[in-house]
Amino acid sequence: MASPGGNSSVSGTGSEGDLMDERKRKRMESNRESARRSRLRKQKHLDDLTAEAAELRKENSQLLRSVGLTTESYVRVEAENSVLRAQMAELTQSLKYLNGILSSVNTNHHHNGGACTFESEEFHMGLSEGLFYGGGMWNSNAGGGGQQFPIMATAEMIFDY
Repeated sequence: MASPGGNSSVSGTGSEGDLMDERKRKRMESNRESARRSRLRKQKHLDDLTAEAAELRKENSQLLRSVGLTTESYVRVEAENSVLRAQMAELTQSLKYLNGILSSVNTNHHHNGGACTFESEEFHMGLSEGLFYGGGMWNSNAGGGGQQFPIMATAEMIFDY
């Protein structure tokens, strides 16, 4: 029989050797069980990390979709703001022009003793025919020499959605 040191054991009884073999067998069995539990813990940890990675990939994909939609919305709103700014500039220019006309009318009114007169019959015709509103004299040369205003654009005209 072999002793723990590797030498054959002649001394001692067979029951001591059996006892040593039993202890060695139990220790090996305990070590195997411990190694099995360690492998199971390691596998469970690996499975948990794999599930977490899948969940994080899913969340990342959702966030990327959300960022994409938000970016599209931002671009759309920015285009609409750009159009609104251009329209505001056009309307401001029109307002200044109309205030100039009003000032001129008021000046004429004061110089003529309270009577409001105009030099051109085209102006009176334009009022009665609606030329000043809806694209008449302001947007064409129909009245001869009227100020030209640009055609207003919309966001839909600039961007294809």
